[in-house]
Amino acid sequence: MTSSPTPADRADLIIAVGVPVPGLGLLSYRARTTRPLHKGARVRVPVGGRTVIGCIADLAATAPPGSELKDVIEVLDDEPFVPAAVVDLALWIGEYYASGPGGALALAMPVASRRGDGDAFRTVRSVDLVDGAKTDKIRGAKQKALIDALRASPGGVAMADLDVAGIGFSTVKTLVQAGIVRLRDDVSLRNPGETWTLSRAAQAEPVFTIEQADAFRRLEDASASQTFHTVLLHGVTGSGKTELYLRLAREVIAKGRRVLILVPEIALTPSLAGQFRSRFGERVAIQHSGLAEGERHDQWHLIRRGDVDIVVGTRSAVLAPIEQLGLIVVDEEQDGSYKQDESPRYHGRDVAVVRARREGALIVLGSATPSLESMSNAKAGRYEYVRLAKRVLDRPLAAVRVVSMRDEYAARGADVALSEPLVKAIEHRLERREQTVVLLNRRGFAVIVFCRQCGASLECPHCSVSLTYHRMQRRVRCHYCNYSAAVPRKCGACGGEYLEQSGFGTERIEADLKVKFPGARITRVDRDTIRRRGAIARVLEAVDRGEIDIVVGTQMIAKGHDFPAVTLVGVISADVGLGLADFRASERTFQLLTQVVGRAGRGEQPGEAVIQTLYPDHYAVKAGAAQDYDTFYAREMEFRTSLRYPPTTAMINVVLRDRSADRAMSAAQDLVNRTRHHHPHGQVIGPAPAAIAKVKDEFRAQFFIKGNKRKAMREALLRALDERPELKRKVTIDVDPVSVL
Repeated sequence: MTSSPTPADRADLIIAVGVPVPGLGLLSYRARTTRPLHKGARVRVPVGGRTVIGCIADLAATAPPGSELKDVIEVLDDEPFVPAAVVDLALWIGEYYASGPGGALALAMPVASRRGDGDAFRTVRSVDLVDGAKTDKIRGAKQKALIDALRASPGGVAMADLDVAGIGFSTVKTLVQAGIVRLRDDVSLRNPGETWTLSRAAQAEPVFTIEQADAFRRLEDASASQTFHTVLLHGVTGSGKTELYLRLAREVIAKGRRVLILVPEIALTPSLAGQFRSRFGERVAIQHSGLAEGERHDQWHLIRRGDVDIVVGTRSAVLAPIEQLGLIVVDEEQDGSYKQDESPRYHGRDVAVVRARREGALIVLGSATPSLESMSNAKAGRYEYVRLAKRVLDRPLAAVRVVSMRDEYAARGADVALSEPLVKAIEHRLERREQTVVLLNRRGFAVIVFCRQCGASLECPHCSVSLTYHRMQRRVRCHYCNYSAAVPRKCGACGGEYLEQSGFGTERIEADLKVKFPGARITRVDRDTIRRRGAIARVLEAVDRGEIDIVVGTQMIAKGHDFPAVTLVGVISADVGLGLADFRASERTFQLLTQVVGRAGRGEQPGEAVIQTLYPDHYAVKAGAAQDYDTFYAREMEFRTSLRYPPTTAMINVVLRDRSADRAMSAAQDLVNRTRHHHPHGQVIGPAPAAIAKVKDEFRAQFFIKGNKRKAMREALLRALDERPELKRKVTIDVDPVSVL
């Protein structure tokens, strides 16, 4: 950390500040204050015609030539608010992902702190009895009621609760003056209690399998060095990776260091956080966007004060204010949810590796289906590779049956959603009181609503996509801009009165299952059903208690969850993603199939999976059904190498938006020409209309930059944009994209 200058020097001190304004770089200000200055402290500064709260990024900045610096309005902290290491990591994110520092620094701070709220916690006024106080002079019913309440609650009673009970402040004040009771201000943590609800009853630590014991020894050795080390932990579903995380965390904490556990989605947080809470008690905090603002604020400050040893969170937790970090675990490291889809478009896994390197920590990347990037790093020797090839207790992988839906359509019609083999398998599970998971990675009731007379479909007026029908809401909705409307009675194109539905989503599957199995307890898990706070935790608990027979859902039910009573998994439209114009389509399909098949048979009963597909011979489907990672990796790397896609090369995806399609293409072509000029030895492909040509009333033109030198690629693009500054607000830059749609 840069040392603070003396007060005598401070009048001429120039500092660099990152402010939460998109597109702005670090701004220089003159600091005229006698308060101590620290990197990571918050300051209030003028930006344009307003004032904002930013974070000190450099105490030894220089003034741009010929500039007239503005003064810092106020210094808010006498110590670093954000640890210096986290500030530096945020600056790296801004540079690497070409987004600027402001957005990344904002991610490192609670929302309230960006408004100037520097208090760590809120307080509550409480009342308790004075030790040894004599209560023989108590008079009146309210004074007696107060004393009775305090005797029943030795820890004290909040004034708000006394008010509810009809005991006002005047009664309390009288007894305070008499020396019988006292007032105090207690910290009141807004604790996200339902986050921990899925932890099962405490059990003895399971005995390691031979594979687990060997893997743990290698992880423990890597941790003991207390230096940066990356391990790819490749374990089949049900092989006990979580138990390794728990034991390794204990070893790291015993050496005085702390632990960060990353999960890809909020849906996985309750289970994993609950397991860590059951082992480590109160010294576990969580960080994710599903928390209320106050809860996230309090959890952040617990971490910052060093009151916890373990943080469990989604991708933004990679910037949590943890110090003395010794272990980072990225669970389900292959998951695309680690990539943020708005600026800064960082990848949580990759940033975690950078943080581990900077802090001399061990990082473990865990997955049953490692990303091609991580596996190629392991094969190149950059990551240590540890494999768990067997399930715990030597339980077998699920038996898999692949059903060709072409045959089903020929026999039963094109509108069939549930094949006969899947229906019979579900019947069998219901008879045995076992649970079933049915996955379809597409929500809604019908994919398309079209006119039987002219064939026109209902399109989003703002995006170049069809509207999805949601029967429960009786509306059609765009899954890109969230536009919705009631289903029209007539076709807008020809006036025809016969509107049909085609395709199906999770809502339709749920409805079909309820018709076929009216006595079954069925629930649906997708974005439409878990919007309410705590909904996902309640559903997972109900499944865990055996109160649900069939769970229908999207990919959020496909990974990470451990339900011993689930013995059947059905996959509807396993190939739904294969037709997308995205180079990762096959990889995502393989990963999803492998993960969801792995939900079956994790308990004492063997598991079964039924996979429905139109393309049973596609290598992603075949390898996913067989849980054969090695075959898939070899085939997919052939494809990536031949067409020069990641991980064989680096790539930047650039999208330019405009209300006019012609202007979008023209501006994109100009940027392409300028980028080629600044990067003559690189490969710039395009421009062309994006796969989804219009989103939210803006047309989208797209081009790619490929090569092996990311810094040169970024700099060429940014220099091109500097020559066309009016385009900066219209351009999306995605370094290392996980999707190019």
